Amino acid sequence: MKRQKRDRLERAHSQGYKAGASGRSKEMCPYHSSETKSEWLGGWREAIDARATGYYNKL
Repeated sequence: MKRQKRDRLERAHSQGYKAGASGRSKEMCPYHSSETKSEWLGGWREAIDARATGYYNKL
């Protein structure tokens, strides 16, 4: 059970990172559960920071 929960959270984080890297707004978060939404937003923030430091080119 713990593995399934971890995988779900890892997937939410990964999807949030991809959304942030592509420049999507944080309001586009598809999750409603506080735990998964928090993971998605964490990934989104990491990607936004990476974009700000020049890791990704802004289109």
